[in-house]
Amino acid sequence: MRSSHWLLAFSLLLVSSGPARAQDNKLTPISTVSQALDFWITNTENRVVPAADAMPGEKYSFAPTAGEFTGVRTFAQQIKHLAANNYRMAAYILNQTPTPEQASEAGPDTVQSKAQIMDYLKGSFAALHQAMAAINEGNMLKPMAASPSPQQKTRLQLGIDAIAHSNNHYGQMVEYLRMNGIIPPASR
Repeated sequence: MRSSHWLLAFSLLLVSSGPARAQDNKLTPISTVSQALDFWITNTENRVVPAADAMPGEKYSFAPTAGEFTGVRTFAQQIKHLAANNYRMAAYILNQTPTPEQASEAGPDTVQSKAQIMDYLKGSFAALHQAMAAINEGNMLKPMAASPSPQQKTRLQLGIDAIAHSNNHYGQMVEYLRMNGIIPPASR
């Protein structure tokens, strides 16, 4: 896990030093750390949201049970966990207190249907975009009073963690999709 954080940090530095492709295929210069982080949030969002939508609602309760998969989260729980963590990291970056559902990383019990989970997921990325906009060269490395762990005390660390965490669960979502005969949208 630690090496993936360093890889992401290095990638962010590379991206922030040059142009990036916008959705319309035009080069958009990245000149701030906020823009570099937001680029990666968008990149992750553009894989995670379509993957979550690709699974039929009746399969949201799917969880593998054979072998080393015993006791893992369902597809719906994976997405709610990912989204709750996105909200949690955004709250910390913005100096806000995460809700209990965000702090536990389980998401609200009232969010159950595919439509509700999709809305919760999309909202979590909107929260991350807002949080990335609040990170700048002056505050990105300043220790924060409240954070999820003693090792993560800066906004930059929390931003990178949100990206790494979402991508970790995206990989699990891909596995669940493929186990159900569904090719992930990003692989089509």
